[in-house]
Amino acid sequence: MQEVIWTTFRLATVTTVLLILAATPIAWMLSRRRSWWKDALGALLSLPIVLPPTVLGFYLLLALAPQSPIMALLHPLGVQSLAFTFTGLVIGSMVYSLPFAITPIRNAFEAMGEGPMEVAATLRASPLDAFISVALPQARRGFASAAILVFAHTVGEFGVVLMIGGAIPGQTEVVSVRIYQLVESLKFGEAHLLAAGLMAFAFCVLMAISILDRPGKAP
Repeated sequence: MQEVIWTTFRLATVTTVLLILAATPIAWMLSRRRSWWKDALGALLSLPIVLPPTVLGFYLLLALAPQSPIMALLHPLGVQSLAFTFTGLVIGSMVYSLPFAITPIRNAFEAMGEGPMEVAATLRASPLDAFISVALPQARRGFASAAILVFAHTVGEFGVVLMIGGAIPGQTEVVSVRIYQLVESLKFGEAHLLAAGLMAFAFCVLMAISILDRPGKAP
């Protein structure tokens, strides 16, 4: 049981850190002046919200399989396949949780408006300096909400992680998959224990987000 919880925690932590780093420049680009292609890109990146997890997991499984064109590029590096590996699981989790990272950060950047960046420009700050010293601190609530949502969403994943990772003990077996296995084995007591733990965790996540959304409260 501890091994499953540790794999889940490790997956959620790695996914959250990498996804926040990857989503920040995307959210910044999307938050600047609107255009049709940015709307199209935003819609494309939001697809995991509406797609069935099994559909997304199926295509990710094909992309990470040994015979895929993407994996063919990695063959010279000695990487034959990322399917049913922890690395593949992280990639799948990042894709699945991408909109949950981009949306809060993008909203925070948009709420900031153009004013602070224009003031920084008048003080001769470079765009990078202004982004680091002005935009990032102003959007700290968005980053906090994104980190909480991504972590919680990754902990609760089932369809994508089952398709990409299977349930290899110590490598890709996570809590949501273990609950499914316990129910199949009619071990309802152990399944209830894990399910109740996830419910308590989800409640704490919603409380944290509610507190962050209070006006005048900094994270």
